Amino acid sequence: MEIRLKRVYEDPDPDDGFRVLVDRLWPRGLTKERAALDLWAKEVAPSTDLRREFHHGDLSWADFETAYRAELDGPTRTAVASLRAELAAHPVVTLLHAVADESHNHALILREVLEA
Repeated sequence: MEIRLKRVYEDPDPDDGFRVLVDRLWPRGLTKERAALDLWAKEVAPSTDLRREFHHGDLSWADFETAYRAELDGPTRTAVASLRAELAAHPVVTLLHAVADESHNHALILREVLEA
């Protein structure tokens, strides 16, 4: 399975394969039709507190990554396992996120965890 990353605001493409939104909050200004999702896996997104701490600058990227990996290995372990099992049936999966920073976002970490 190939896991790709893409901002949810970008236009859907047939090459995206199975499209999964991995944000806890619905992206502002985006209709469900335009998002063209196959699944909204909000339970594997960072917790509200962790997301707020990172976006308000209270956590460095390294600290956020450590804390989010701990969440994925702890409280959301079952949700991650369920998502991994569901994605296994698809040759191409695109994890969608609304974060503007392409090099510092939770979808990067989630992809690594799902591929492990």
